[in-house]
Amino acid sequence: MPKIKTRRAAAKRFKSTATGKIKRMKPYKSHILESKTAKRKRNLRKAALVSQSMTDVVRKMCPFI
Repeated sequence: MPKIKTRRAAAKRFKSTATGKIKRMKPYKSHILESKTAKRKRNLRKAALVSQSMTDVVRKMCPFI
């Protein structure tokens, strides 16, 4: 049996919580920030959870997180 490999791009983007859910950061926070309101930028700082339907996909890409 070959070793299981982690997709490195995905491993840099996702972290696991203590209960086993997967955390991600929100998009749209890297550039063109002048046109976005302060409230919108503040909400983009917070981490979000990966949806239940996408959790299995992420776990296949990152089997060790």
